[in-house]
Amino acid sequence: MAQIYFAASRKPRNVKHVIECRSLNIKLNVQTTLCNRGIFENLTMNKLIEKVSIPLAVVLLMFPQIIETMYSPALTSVKSTFGVSSNEAAQAMSIFFVAFAFGVVFWGRMCDVIGRRVSTILGLIVFIIAAIFTMLAPTFNLLLTGFGCCAFGAAVGSVCTQTIIRDGYHGKELSHVFSIVGTSIGISPVIGMLAGSWLTSFGGYQWVFIAMVVFIIALLVWSLFKLPETKPAHTKKDSLLSVGIKMLTDAHIWYITLMVGLFNIALFSYYSIAPFMFEKLGASVNFFGNTGFILALGSVLGSVINMKLIRMHLSHEKIVMFASWLLLIGGFGVFIMQESVWFFIPVVLVSLSFGLAIPNLLSGALTHYRDHLGSAGALLGLFYYLVIGFGLHRAAEFGDLAMTLIGCAGIACVISIIKYLVGLITFKTSDIEF
Repeated sequence: MAQIYFAASRKPRNVKHVIECRSLNIKLNVQTTLCNRGIFENLTMNKLIEKVSIPLAVVLLMFPQIIETMYSPALTSVKSTFGVSSNEAAQAMSIFFVAFAFGVVFWGRMCDVIGRRVSTILGLIVFIIAAIFTMLAPTFNLLLTGFGCCAFGAAVGSVCTQTIIRDGYHGKELSHVFSIVGTSIGISPVIGMLAGSWLTSFGGYQWVFIAMVVFIIALLVWSLFKLPETKPAHTKKDSLLSVGIKMLTDAHIWYITLMVGLFNIALFSYYSIAPFMFEKLGASVNFFGNTGFILALGSVLGSVINMKLIRMHLSHEKIVMFASWLLLIGGFGVFIMQESVWFFIPVVLVSLSFGLAIPNLLSGALTHYRDHLGSAGALLGLFYYLVIGFGLHRAAEFGDLAMTLIGCAGIACVISIIKYLVGLITFKTSDIEF
């Protein structure tokens, strides 16, 4: 640029040279003006978008996980009420995530069409209606159908809230917000499992769904008064197909999809398999609920450690690789202790690895898709929730928690190593070219 400017500003030799120099100067001035205008518009847009309050964003992001973990202690009640097997009862978890995946696509698209706020409110209303239906369901199949509809509505807590956060926060600030969110979400297993186990022991699974309805009504009222609309005016309404094709050819999206899926399968397989392991070992449903403290401790520690590692300027890839090895150690720990009721202690490493990995995977997942965050977020959610649903379905059929954890961790370690090596090679290549 300095050489071009010098060529444009030196003394012209003839008339033709004068014309060329003036043309080049005009071109440079236009480019500079457009660049400055773009920067100004971006800054103006960021100032105009109202940032969602962190407490509301945290609760909205927490509620799908709270709902899922509230239902987990109720699996034994569902099994005895409808006379189904443990594997059949556990399939509700895989149905939840598959329905959640389609909900993510639908509500994510609605974020770009009707807005983030309206989509969130409609999703909460759908959940309330579905939860009432599930509570009154006379058969197991209808209960599964209703629970799937609950998941469809609950998807707004993930895709809409993440989109709202990404609208208002950027760069390091976004990573910091996701770390705060990750730390806060770490307590959701405690809330869900304690509430679910207590309610199940007193009134069965019906009490669990009554509590869900009350909780979401309160969240709906809060959102009606405090949730801002953050949909930017410049949002591109590209078709899902065009955005999907772009994402499917993006190796980084495949990396995010597989890694988020693996860490979620590892964590949530505990919620779907562990209740029956404790039942077999003679432990009560309340004992299972209390293990949520251990899982929450691991998740919170993971998020706290993650924030410190980010301040040390450690790359996202290295943190995720570290989390993968912790997950593997936790899996082997469960394998060694699976004949004892204390097998849940090594699971603290599973939740710790989850708290480390997920913020680093999600914070930079859609950096190149800011013009259509709603649709891109919806498709990304579809991709990894389908992976989670399929993985939990296989885990429920397999029924072996330790081997599920070891399998997920082994694949995650291989993928994270490949990602790191590819990044290293790419960096060295670009450095040579420069």
